[in-house]
Amino acid sequence: MKIFDQARELALIESSASVLGWDQETYLPPAGREHRAAQLSWLSSRAHELVTSEAWRQDLETAERTNPGHESKLAANLRELRRDFDRAHKLPVELVARATTVSSLAKHAWAEARERSDFAHFAPHLEKLLGIAREKADRWGYTGEPYDALLEGYERGTSTAAVATLLENLGHELRDVSARAVAKSTARAPRLPAGPYPVAAQQRFNARVAEAAGYDFQAGRIDTTTHPFCTGLGPRDIRLTTRYDEQDFTSSLFGVLHEAGHGMYEQGLPQADYGLPSGTAVSLGIHESQSRLWENHVGRSRTFWERWYPAAQECFPPLVGFPLDDFLAYLWCAAFSPIRVESDEATYDLHIILRFGLERRMLNGTLAVRDVPAAWNEGFRHLFGFTPENDRAGCLQDIHWSMGGLGYFSTYTLGNINAAQLFAAARRDPAVGPAIDRAEYGPLLAWLRKSVHAHGATLNPADLIRQATGSAPTTQDYLAHLKARYL
Repeated sequence: MKIFDQARELALIESSASVLGWDQETYLPPAGREHRAAQLSWLSSRAHELVTSEAWRQDLETAERTNPGHESKLAANLRELRRDFDRAHKLPVELVARATTVSSLAKHAWAEARERSDFAHFAPHLEKLLGIAREKADRWGYTGEPYDALLEGYERGTSTAAVATLLENLGHELRDVSARAVAKSTARAPRLPAGPYPVAAQQRFNARVAEAAGYDFQAGRIDTTTHPFCTGLGPRDIRLTTRYDEQDFTSSLFGVLHEAGHGMYEQGLPQADYGLPSGTAVSLGIHESQSRLWENHVGRSRTFWERWYPAAQECFPPLVGFPLDDFLAYLWCAAFSPIRVESDEATYDLHIILRFGLERRMLNGTLAVRDVPAAWNEGFRHLFGFTPENDRAGCLQDIHWSMGGLGYFSTYTLGNINAAQLFAAARRDPAVGPAIDRAEYGPLLAWLRKSVHAHGATLNPADLIRQATGSAPTTQDYLAHLKARYL
């Protein structure tokens, strides 16, 4: 089918851009930034020209006329290609190229600003990115507010109002859970034995754990960067990154488990369908469910560490003589941290509530860019009870805004909710639950392959959760998990 051939050609262009983007975040020398921005801009322009071309439209319409079904995988692919075409066609190629160039340069400015804890250095770039986001939202259209149009690109089928209600309702109970968890942890908060935990030893241990979980190193690798991420460069080339702290090996380990969850999702998508919706991840809320499931429900469990703690003690001599119960108490310690990616489960979603509110206000024009640090600190003090010591630990800690990823953050909480619901459903499977209790995770990965990965983007996120777990998305399993672990 010609439209599928075109979709696969588009995937080749986009994966070529992903290679350049991965290199930009890992090994690109500083003097190459301007040229890399031009390369990425050119590729994004070519991709946009292809997906909005007259040939694409004609091939799509021909396929729709000759395949009018509604239930098959073919029909689902055509439905999603139509959705993507209608959305892409509303953006001129000049805007797409400009957005890529601005984002490419903004990421470098963000890294420099974060290093110097100087928001003013990043602010002009954020102004440009916000302008582009508003322009895209206006062209896509929305019924409620500009944020709706951006959110649709990450989590189709929901709205800003629905997410705001979810976060507000969840926030009420989470603030109580987090406060109680922090108070409980204060009574017993053992410190990790003093390092060093050498980077080389961390790299070896992380690789062993990721491979045992199911991450395929013949189809991926792990590298070092400022902000951990996972990116797919092709159907059998999935790259993870992490960062290291020689005083706490768990920081990189849980970063790797998190990104390996993303990576195993990408490695589990139907390879033969690469470039088609059926070979593509369905949403960020589902993608995040995979990373949080492996990071938290698996990696922070007692069962996991009963298997892996002896190996950790072999890799890291400071752990010798440090009891497993004390180590688990350290892992399960709840504290109000300024850093989202290093925060515990009990307090994590408070970070998302803060960012969601700030993004919404910036897009609506009620929060000026110059006022972001003050607004961040005020909101943080309200949720956490203290103010970050500087912008590096505050409004500059995340890479997402510099990537143009406005509208993104709420998918982290959706991912937490989905992860708990999927894990609870998997445990009910008689082939999976007992294996999890033995710290054998092959059956769990197989269940996820069948229940989540195999469907690609042929189902809406809520329908995928309903089909996999037997019920619509709900916070019940997530709150039960938090209370069981922390209270």
